[in-house]
Amino acid sequence: HILKTIALGQMLSLCICGTAISSQYLAEKYKVNTPMLQSFINYCLLFIVYTMMLAFQSGSDNLLDILKRKWWKYILLGLADVEANYLIVKAYQYTTLTSVQLLDCFGIPVLMALSWFVLYARYRVIHFIAVAVCLLGVGTMVGADILAGREDNSGSGVLIGDILVLLGASLYAVSNVCEEYIVKKLSRQEFLGMVGLFGTIISGIQLLIVEYEDIASIHWDWKVALLFVAFALCMFCLYSFMPLVIKVTSATSVNLGILTADLYSLFFGLFLFGYKFSGLYILSFTIIMVGFVLYCSTPTRTAEPAESSVPPVTIIGIDNLGLKLEENLPETHSEVL
Repeated sequence: HILKTIALGQMLSLCICGTAISSQYLAEKYKVNTPMLQSFINYCLLFIVYTMMLAFQSGSDNLLDILKRKWWKYILLGLADVEANYLIVKAYQYTTLTSVQLLDCFGIPVLMALSWFVLYARYRVIHFIAVAVCLLGVGTMVGADILAGREDNSGSGVLIGDILVLLGASLYAVSNVCEEYIVKKLSRQEFLGMVGLFGTIISGIQLLIVEYEDIASIHWDWKVALLFVAFALCMFCLYSFMPLVIKVTSATSVNLGILTADLYSLFFGLFLFGYKFSGLYILSFTIIMVGFVLYCSTPTRTAEPAESSVPPVTIIGIDNLGLKLEENLPETHSEVL
């Protein structure tokens, strides 16, 4: 089970790595910075595949039925998901790569807290130790970045960038907890279909407002188009597979597993972007994987939600009541006589 969890987690990491590399190619080689357009294409794919599946389903799982009952909840979920993606990418314009990598981890304790209160997840000491080990691995990766000189690409307004990362990480946590709840209690198709529907609408409106000029200035050729397609396919695979992994593990476990995504990007960057190699990257990867295995080695337990203070009627209670009535019946009969 642990090996399967590790393999699934690293598959998601490679999907994230694919989105990072294609985005970096677009930004560095072709001067294209359109994160909302890239997200919009992904949401359109989710809409075409999963929202259409819901539209043709019958019964209470039908798209119209779901919209009638829970439309406002899915609007909020779609908003959280779209803005989480946008804020993290936007933060790179203001703050350092190092800050983004470190502060992005803020989402993990937020996710654990939300899981505690919303999903009634209960953690053991080993889970907290495992999270600490994973964060130590991220710290090692950031140290390697500093030594390699990759932290110098900061823009102006570092504080604004840091705030954007914290907000984005928190919204990711909200989206992931909602995803775990929907996938485990309802269905994967419902989550992806509704995120595809409202994600397409929200990101479409937002890209017209904030990225209209950037999109108009893109010099399209087959290489740029191919990078957009690569990003969209990697993101679509990430969204499609993540619910499957969350269903057999948890949102917290998945988020720990995908901490290695930055390291995969760095390894590819050695060949594609001329990054300097550091042995600390290997150490960082090892530490994160040790923490991930520790976390997966012991399952979390789920506490039952608080029950009503009114004691439930049981079969034994009904039987006892019947015996009491039988005992009192002769006395009642004699009084009537």
